[in-house]
Amino acid sequence: MSIVPAQAASGTAASGAVSTARAAGSGAAAGSASALPLAPLAPRARLLPALAAVYRAQLSRARVSRIPLLFVATFQSVGIMVLMRGVVDGGSEARAVVAGSAVLVVAFVALNLLAQYFGQLRATGGLDHYATLPVPPAAVVLGAAGAYASFTVPGTVVTAVIGSLLFGLPLGHLWILAAVVPLAGAALAGLGAALGLLAPRQELATLLGQLGMSAALLLGVLPADRLPGPIGWARDLLPSTYGVEALARTFDARPDWAAVGLDLAVCGAVGVASLAVATWAYRRAAVR
Repeated sequence: MSIVPAQAASGTAASGAVSTARAAGSGAAAGSASALPLAPLAPRARLLPALAAVYRAQLSRARVSRIPLLFVATFQSVGIMVLMRGVVDGGSEARAVVAGSAVLVVAFVALNLLAQYFGQLRATGGLDHYATLPVPPAAVVLGAAGAYASFTVPGTVVTAVIGSLLFGLPLGHLWILAAVVPLAGAALAGLGAALGLLAPRQELATLLGQLGMSAALLLGVLPADRLPGPIGWARDLLPSTYGVEALARTFDARPDWAAVGLDLAVCGAVGVASLAVATWAYRRAAVR
């Protein structure tokens, strides 16, 4: 004979029935959920469309926030040519000054400002935004580098024209800037992006960008035959040197186009290598 009250026994039986029903219901729900097909993820964006989208976005941003800095870069290069006009009369030295000053505009924007931009992105967590987008890392680096290099075209053309008029150099071959600006811009932008992404702190990225621009100023504007031997070797390692040499050769009465093409080829190869390093640096910084 049981000593448990009838109400307690009935309550225990009811709770057991409820638990059994809940377990059965959850099992059925789990079975139905596992039976549902998983929705496929959106396909990853292809390189060229993603590159075009990043390029347009970066170019619009640069046009809004970087126009005063482009004016500063152009004014700086023109000022250097005016100062050198009192020291250099003509010949190969004048060609080196004009070519180096024109490419210096590219170095100021593509190397210096891009190093600061990627350093700021890394320091403030802005890389997380790009990491969440379904775009290849190469599209982010190439798009930003291309936008900053394209932004330098007006300042480079103005500097080259003013310098040619100032030193009495021919203007007929300035169309070579259509090749010099993108190739030198790619090399310098890749170097600037790599410096900004590899620098552990934002301040160090700014410092490295400033040092790179100063190297382009000292080693690009000054005539090569006036530099000491070790500094001349450092000049050969600077990516912008070959763009400067290609532009300077076109100021001759009869340019050596084979040498111009070789300089542009070296500049393009350095650009590919520097952009590859920048892409690797972006992948490394984005996963940290």
